Amino acid sequence: MPLYKYISNRFLTFFQNLATGQKLSEWHTGMRAYSREVLETVPFAGNSDDFVFDSQILFQAVRAKFRIGETPVPVRYSPESSSINFWRSLQYGVHTLWLALHHWVHRVIAWR
Repeated sequence: MPLYKYISNRFLTFFQNLATGQKLSEWHTGMRAYSREVLETVPFAGNSDDFVFDSQILFQAVRAKFRIGETPVPVRYSPESSSINFWRSLQYGVHTLWLALHHWVHRVIAWR
């Protein structure tokens, strides 16, 4: 994995965990399994059809108070394994930060 993607991944994961109160080791793998109940509950049909979909559905699952678990998977990274270039990575990162901030604001308001 290119260094800029690794550093960005760690930063975004830290920020997303902070915003949600979760302790996920990784938010950006894209390898997910969802229960039928999650898919019938969260409004994922309105989500992006781009890379940010993964973050959107996780934020929706957190908001709906679903339990999120993790199963480790080996990382195999090669130039062919990612179709996202630097510019699209930057757009993804900004959008992900915006989603995390939005979620955090709603979480803080709910605490009041």
